[in-house]
Amino acid sequence: MEHAPAWLTNSLIYLGAAVLVVPLSRALGLGSIIGYLVAGIAIGPWGLGLVSSVEDVLHFAEFGVVLMLFLVGLELEPKRLWNLRRPIFGWGTAQVLSCAAVLFAVGWAVGAEWRVALVAALGLALSSTAIALQVFGERNLLRTPSGQAGFSILLFQDVAAIPILALLPLLAGATAAEQSLSGLDRALEALKIVGVIAGIILGGRLALRPLLRWIARSDTPEIFTAAALLLVVAIAALMQFVGLSMALGAFLAGVLLAESEYRRELETDIEPFKGLLLGLFFIAVGMSINFGVLIASPGLMALLVVGFMAIKLVVIYALAKAMGLAYQERPVFTLLLAQGGEFAFVVFQAAGPDVLPPEITSLLIGAVALSMLLSPLLLVLLDKFVLPRYSRSNGPQLEEISEQQDAKVLICGFGRYGQIVGRMLMSQGLRVTVLDHDADTVEGLRQFGFRVFYGDATRLDLLRTAGAGTAKAIVVAVDDIEQSLEIVDLVKEHFSQARIIARARNVTHLFQLRDRGVTDVEREVFESSLRSARTTLEALGWPAHEARESAMRFRRRNIKLSDEIYPHYKDRAKLIAANKAGRQQFEEQMAREREERQRRSGRDWDRIGEEEERKKEEADG
Repeated sequence: MEHAPAWLTNSLIYLGAAVLVVPLSRALGLGSIIGYLVAGIAIGPWGLGLVSSVEDVLHFAEFGVVLMLFLVGLELEPKRLWNLRRPIFGWGTAQVLSCAAVLFAVGWAVGAEWRVALVAALGLALSSTAIALQVFGERNLLRTPSGQAGFSILLFQDVAAIPILALLPLLAGATAAEQSLSGLDRALEALKIVGVIAGIILGGRLALRPLLRWIARSDTPEIFTAAALLLVVAIAALMQFVGLSMALGAFLAGVLLAESEYRRELETDIEPFKGLLLGLFFIAVGMSINFGVLIASPGLMALLVVGFMAIKLVVIYALAKAMGLAYQERPVFTLLLAQGGEFAFVVFQAAGPDVLPPEITSLLIGAVALSMLLSPLLLVLLDKFVLPRYSRSNGPQLEEISEQQDAKVLICGFGRYGQIVGRMLMSQGLRVTVLDHDADTVEGLRQFGFRVFYGDATRLDLLRTAGAGTAKAIVVAVDDIEQSLEIVDLVKEHFSQARIIARARNVTHLFQLRDRGVTDVEREVFESSLRSARTTLEALGWPAHEARESAMRFRRRNIKLSDEIYPHYKDRAKLIAANKAGRQQFEEQMAREREERQRRSGRDWDRIGEEEERKKEEADG
């Protein structure tokens, strides 16, 4: 391999380490993040020494965090982001300032020079966006109160990194002329920042959608993928040019495209690159751990890691309590924010020897990297020993799921849809087990007498504990499409005796459920929309019987049309053609029926309808 290019050799090393170590880590129940970190340690300077240019790899792999923030932005519409402005700037400010203040006070009290204590406190107050959002996503917690609070705080930390970096030259002891720009230069910098942000916002609103539409019409999938990556890279480069966070710019672009018709396509195209680059980022973090500093000062390193994480744990837990987060959600929320973050590497390296001596910089970077390694391990211990007992020892009691649930019906998701199903079944005296992963919802519904349990229905062990193995029917009523499909896959594979009744958000979701063999599917607003259309016809003067017949014909034809286009829904061209043909036939049929109705106008349709209904009842009876 001595004549092989560097990119080929490095690709072989990184991919080989990941493929060997990560599946083993997951098989041991340690999670993928620990696998990536261990793989990085194994191939890094303190392992086999296969890779030495750790810093270059880390800078490149940070793009995985940028892609992750872009995808998070795609899930967050501008209106929803505006509603989060208070948690972002309120709780985010509280977390950064309170953690930094306590860490600074402790550092100064133990004898550290005040500038060193301040920079160390500001850097250590930040948390790992990559690890935290990855764990929140894997556990389906992003939509819960703790997930929203954690996301808001992490987003604020990305913003806070900018003034922290701007503060460093002021702490370096330079002269006023050296450490500040002229008034004109400052104004130009401010205008540049405002111009770039305004350009991203206006471009996202006015230019991106037509551009993506034009690219999509080329019918070249790989070019659309390239365009998606180009979009993120270009925005990241613009933000870097004006000295702002690349991840923050990518997030902003994602928010602007959250309402776009190309949102799902962008997610699908970028997700594999995000996953690989995030994995590379964690491998680079593992390689960056300086075990030389650990070996030279093991006691000091252990004290530093345990000390700053313990301080953050106490402060963040108190903050979680003040925020009113449910007791069951506080441990994971606290631990994920207590670790160090990737922006701490940037802060400590940017401080320079005038603020942080090199040996202290190495010590702090090592402590942050070790905390990122320890957090997933602590999370495993938390799952095994703390969370099962936590609800019994703290706060309001949520009834636990017994291993011997005798209910024959299991409902996954108890929102506006699941509640109606549950109430109907309970009114017939049936025992129903309900799973919902929002602790506030569970506690609120239990006060009204519902038998609801806290838990994530995408977890196989929880489904089994809830009685899925003996249930005759499992109702999948969650509103998230991906979670719905994941639950269906688990039930199909492990609980084949249960009949699945599923809720579909839209026609595509309906087809995806049918792909999995689910036949009992209801589109969530289909029947209620038909009722509203029927009532509207009656309000326009149509006879009640005729409005009912028209609605029923529309229903039958719509279901038939769905059956006709189902075989083609994965082929966009065939789908459009089948849809157009079906709609044309339907419109022609409706036109003939309108002509027939006009010829028969004036007859007493309500009386005729009542007679027909009576005859049908007599025939059935």
